[in-house]
Amino acid sequence: MNQKDISVEALAKMVQGTVSGLGTTIMKAFAPLDTAGKEEISFLADKKKGAQLAETSAGAVMVPESMGVVEGTESLTLIKVRDPYLAAAIVHNYFLEQPFEAKGIHPSAFVGTGVDVKGAITIGPMAVIGDRVTLGNRVLIEPGAVIGDDVEIGDDVTIRANVTVYKGCIIGNRVIIHSGTVIGSDGYGYAANERGEHIKRPQVGIVRIDDDVEIGANSCIDRAAYGETWIKSGAKIDNLVQVAHNVVVGENSLLVSQVGIAGSTTLGRNVVMGGQAAVAGHINVGDQVMVAARGGIHSNTPKGSVLGGAPAIPIRHWAKCCAVFNKLPELQSKVRKNSKKLAELSTSSEDDK
Repeated sequence: MNQKDISVEALAKMVQGTVSGLGTTIMKAFAPLDTAGKEEISFLADKKKGAQLAETSAGAVMVPESMGVVEGTESLTLIKVRDPYLAAAIVHNYFLEQPFEAKGIHPSAFVGTGVDVKGAITIGPMAVIGDRVTLGNRVLIEPGAVIGDDVEIGDDVTIRANVTVYKGCIIGNRVIIHSGTVIGSDGYGYAANERGEHIKRPQVGIVRIDDDVEIGANSCIDRAAYGETWIKSGAKIDNLVQVAHNVVVGENSLLVSQVGIAGSTTLGRNVVMGGQAAVAGHINVGDQVMVAARGGIHSNTPKGSVLGGAPAIPIRHWAKCCAVFNKLPELQSKVRKNSKKLAELSTSSEDDK
């Protein structure tokens, strides 16, 4: 791995920050605050934890813009930024980034006929590349991956071990697909006859994945019945997520682990779905909708909604319902006592007549 030497001043420019201290100090790596050394840069996101700065040995630290002087840290070099988490991600990626290493095609890999290679590639052991596949520049396909016939893959794509991409699917640039994921398996579509037998409906569409998408391990994205299942640019999909046929996932949306999206549903831009949240089929979820973990959306949802529960309702109302639910045993006890008193009063009233 090539070591990178860069000044604090240059790093500050990279993250649009302001240097307080020695801007000429050279940094060689990124590290956590508690383990960073004098040639390593770190970050502190919460200014309320500023006391931690007095204990670090880091050569420089990225901190919030509003960070004041902490006693005992007057000599510490700081980079003040709007968002330390974002700045840390940018700097850490800079230090980890390495040139693409083109190793070619491993002897044990199988490559079909009519494959079009646009540039440098690495295809690992036992990988399978079908016929008429298009591979862009700087493509890495790890061991055991299977790429079906007529698949198109763009530039700077990483396909991890044992990924399967079915026939005809299209993958854009700078896409990462993690191990065990299946792209383009048949959608779940059947028609029942008069005897209740399920007749498979043909699934003849494809999956299209746009630029800068990342898909976690062991997720499944079904091909469309007709047309495309479409993952738009910048979407990030976690492990163990199910995206059904003809779903559209909008730009920069986040689907956390075990999310399930039923068929022909459209998610807008910047939708965020917590773990195990789900959306029913054939509905529209607006831009910037957020769904808490295990939430269930069953109807069209307007832009900017923040929801929880199943069926999903506005998050504040859901929180109040949860608070009441937690008190149900106590409320039930009170209702029983009051019902008993009412019955006694009613009996006493009848006796007085």
